[in-house]
Amino acid sequence: MPKRVRILIVPLVLILGGAVAWFFWDKPATTPTTRHLTLYGNIDLRQVNLAFNDAARIEHILVQVGDKVAPGEVIATLDARRYAAALAAAIAQRAANQAQLDKLINGSRPEDIERLRALVAADQADLTNLESTYRRIANLATQKMAAAQERDTARAARDAASARLKADEASLKLAIIGARVEDINQARAAVDAASAQVQTAQINLDDTTLKSPSVGIVRNRIIEPGDMASPAQPVITLALTDPIWARVYLSEPDLGWVREGMSATLSSDSFPGKTFTGWVGYVSPTAEFTPKTVETPTVRTDLVYQARVYACNPNHELRLGMPVTVQIARSAKPIARGETPCSPLDPAH
Repeated sequence: MPKRVRILIVPLVLILGGAVAWFFWDKPATTPTTRHLTLYGNIDLRQVNLAFNDAARIEHILVQVGDKVAPGEVIATLDARRYAAALAAAIAQRAANQAQLDKLINGSRPEDIERLRALVAADQADLTNLESTYRRIANLATQKMAAAQERDTARAARDAASARLKADEASLKLAIIGARVEDINQARAAVDAASAQVQTAQINLDDTTLKSPSVGIVRNRIIEPGDMASPAQPVITLALTDPIWARVYLSEPDLGWVREGMSATLSSDSFPGKTFTGWVGYVSPTAEFTPKTVETPTVRTDLVYQARVYACNPNHELRLGMPVTVQIARSAKPIARGETPCSPLDPAH
């Protein structure tokens, strides 16, 4: 081989060897011998589009974009006049049905029973008198001293008085016995149905007030006062700031020692030198190919597992989409399920 060619080959071999050595040396150490695992990801959180459950005109929107809201805080209201009137009508109907039920349960008043007793006594006296009249006229008719028509008229009057007595005696008996069980049950069912209508009307009236479901920040006002709201039309977009987490990806070799509940620290270029306390909250049970948006020193098409590292964010400094670096110590012990390392005074927890 010519000397000049050998001179050219030697530098090329040295350069190639140096490149290979640099490639393997520069790769981040994520083998089990390292003390910490470094992951890169972005802050994520839940968002909710809040809408009214009924259709009506929006009366007030009480928050602005960027406002922080607490659970149960009123965000917006509808024109509630129709719903208030429907509730009042339902309450009145329930009262009427309850009065009818009470009437059946309480039965007749003593005064009504005494009146019926007196009526029965009068019927009995009237019947006795008409019975005597009929007998006299019947005897006279037998002796041809009274017309047959008079006898028939007296008999009809006696029979009418007897029927009237039986009817009034039945009324007295019913007044003493009281209402039928079936009638009371029917009236009670009517009261239950009216109560259900009152509850429905109350729910409809309550739905005219839109409240925050959780701690959050108003991201957008989609419609304004005067617009018509409907269940299909969101009014407010709310970013729920509790919980908040970093979406990161674990390689398959790291799954053997990463456990849910392990403590972690998060840092961001937005706050140099500051760290946020966190913990591993979720590791996906299924693998996926490395997303193109994952920030790693070397982007490969290896299979990775998505994980969530929840963060304590007392001052709401971590924001949606913010790039963060996550450090997990191999010696970290998992916290108990349901607990967090955040301070109890943390307003976000």
